[in-house]
Amino acid sequence: MSINEEIDRLRHRATQALLTRRDVLVVASVSCIYGLGSPEDYRASVIGVRRGQEIGRQELLEQLVRMKYTRNDVELKRGRFTVRGGTIDVMGAGETVHRIELDGRTVAAITELDPVTREERRDLDQLTIFPATHFLTIDERMRGILAAIEAERDHRVAELLAAEKIVEAQRLRGRVNYDLEMLRETGYCTGIENYARFFAGRKPGEPPYTLLDFFPKD
Repeated sequence: MSINEEIDRLRHRATQALLTRRDVLVVASVSCIYGLGSPEDYRASVIGVRRGQEIGRQELLEQLVRMKYTRNDVELKRGRFTVRGGTIDVMGAGETVHRIELDGRTVAAITELDPVTREERRDLDQLTIFPATHFLTIDERMRGILAAIEAERDHRVAELLAAEKIVEAQRLRGRVNYDLEMLRETGYCTGIENYARFFAGRKPGEPPYTLLDFFPKD
């Protein structure tokens, strides 16, 4: 696991703890002021599943996709889920693994699994599933976010060209264009924190949300 992946995993564990507990002590490096998405969007995307709950298989899968989980029935990794009939295994961004078993439209069982061996650890009555990323937005807002990123790209490229920095301008345009394509297709891209201001709806010069914004107001 790379350093960035480890930081992201720990950041997810910290935000999840802050949203579910009051006795939380966070020891963080300078990464705690790295840009994150809106805490409100993150909280609104959290879903709960309980044993005996009525929910269709397709409905549950669609909820996971909206939370930026991706389906991969070959390899289960952070932010992915696998599906085998009515059995759904989910690995959260903090590397916890849970199995949800459906009997028709009813949640028959919820089990915590060992992330390495996939052996059952314990049965659960209910489960809270947190988003796979801190950068979440609804489709209607995504169009505006992409347009704002494009406008910023054009502005920065024009500045570089005016300064006769042609190579830098080409690199910037190529990188941002690639990121925009990934955002359109998947809603995520590597280095998405660079666009935190746009996802948060902040004005130029305003700081993006950070881990500190996930702490309770009191």
